[in-house]
Amino acid sequence: MKITTKNPSSTYFTILSTVQQLLDRHLTKLLSRAGKRLFLGNLRYRTTEDVGGVPLTRPLPGAPQPVFAAAGGRERFETRVTTLENGLRVASQNKFGQFCTLGLLVNSGSRHEAKYLSGIAHFLEKLAFSSTARFASKDEILLTLEKHGGICDCQASRDTIMYAVSADAKGLDTVVNLLADVVLQPRLSDEEIEMTRMAIRFELEDLNMRPDPEPLLTEMIHAAAYRENTVGLNRFCPVENTDKIDREVLHSYLRNYYTPDRMVLAGVGIEHEQLVECAKKYLLGVEPVWGSGKTKDVDRSVAQYTGGIVKVEKDMSDVSLGPTPIPELTHIMIGLESCSFLEEDFIPFAVLNMMMGGGGSFSAGGPGKGMFTRLYLNVLNRHHWMYNATSYHHSYEDTGLLCIHASADPKQVREMVEIITREFILMAGAVGEVELERAKTQLKSMLMMNLESRPVIFEDVGRQVLATNTRKLPHELCTLIGDVKSADIKRVVTKMLRNKPAVAALGDLTDLPTYEHIQAALSSKDGRLPRMYRLFR
Repeated sequence: MKITTKNPSSTYFTILSTVQQLLDRHLTKLLSRAGKRLFLGNLRYRTTEDVGGVPLTRPLPGAPQPVFAAAGGRERFETRVTTLENGLRVASQNKFGQFCTLGLLVNSGSRHEAKYLSGIAHFLEKLAFSSTARFASKDEILLTLEKHGGICDCQASRDTIMYAVSADAKGLDTVVNLLADVVLQPRLSDEEIEMTRMAIRFELEDLNMRPDPEPLLTEMIHAAAYRENTVGLNRFCPVENTDKIDREVLHSYLRNYYTPDRMVLAGVGIEHEQLVECAKKYLLGVEPVWGSGKTKDVDRSVAQYTGGIVKVEKDMSDVSLGPTPIPELTHIMIGLESCSFLEEDFIPFAVLNMMMGGGGSFSAGGPGKGMFTRLYLNVLNRHHWMYNATSYHHSYEDTGLLCIHASADPKQVREMVEIITREFILMAGAVGEVELERAKTQLKSMLMMNLESRPVIFEDVGRQVLATNTRKLPHELCTLIGDVKSADIKRVVTKMLRNKPAVAALGDLTDLPTYEHIQAALSSKDGRLPRMYRLFR
């Protein structure tokens, strides 16, 4: 050890020198006492054997045996499914960890409301986890879940209603009991229904005011593609129906659609046998609050693709929130029928959707954010005035819809529509090998990354078992993705382009081409709109 100072003659330096000598002597004594010499070039650490301890290669005496997560045989990661006597399916997936996610999925949604008032599924979503036969209020349910570190959620889509809970696996019995009570024994009090009416009215008002029109456009494109049938029915409750839906209407719907044969109890992170025992205990032979009468109004109709256009003229000049203004935009969504997720062509369509990609006019990031997709390279990079161009793929048990959403200034709507129709036609052209491999790799990456999350695995297990009674594992899906060829992309696109388009338009639609012109563009070789000649502008 060496200590220096700028003024060697000072008294301060003398004191520091004395301290240094004392430290050096003390260090020398310590080294000699240990009987070792320290070399900076060959530093040796003492092991547990040097001091008579237990080597680290052996377990510590008296310590509990550790349990390690291991990738064992195939049976360790397969989804197990058991069907109970009443038709309820119980599905589980192993996952290492202290917490589990489980819930009930019901084959019920807005598509099944053909014989009922539109908006019942929306009401049931908002009423979920309210008071039940065992719990006097929502607060009691939340307090019960908190004892096991749990959270709950309910989501209603076009074809499924999902009640889910994430909690400590030790509280499995309590959670299944709670789920059974929430789904089969809800009180649906007048006060709760009135609060739900208020919440839905507020949500509808917010939906029409928010700057991002994507949820509204999704509703419009489905209404255009499947006019007044199945998935084309409104997912949100219309304002005029909020006062018409009461307990009697809800019970009538629940009696027909909340039957055991239309339900799946799915769980991730728990033992299958335990889940089956809990299901038998709380979901077998239980009398629902609405009774167990025979079902008579179940809608079993298959989706009928119609094509068409839905237009909403709206002033979009003042939708901006915050200090940074959003320019006035017109939003267009053009879609064509694809296929069901049960068909073999579903995978090529998923690859095609990834290949098209797209996004906003600015996106922080590189290729991993989709900057090499077609809608970025061919549209957003070349047409600076386009605010957005994004591809979406919606798939259901009996149909599917691939669509492109684009946004631009109202004065450039016609040019924007032509750019999108040309991209649809170019889908049927040559697909580069590098482009295809990038899309397939990106799709596999996205799939595997999403399936690292326990709630996502739960939803995947539940939805697949609800639709097919089994589940394709991630490595099987990756194999199918890897087998997609450019010829498969061309084949599915050629088939898709034979259908009539579905068009949704929102904003200032003064320069919007007619539906017939859009259809003609998608039937042409180059995707161009028919020329228009005007004497006056």
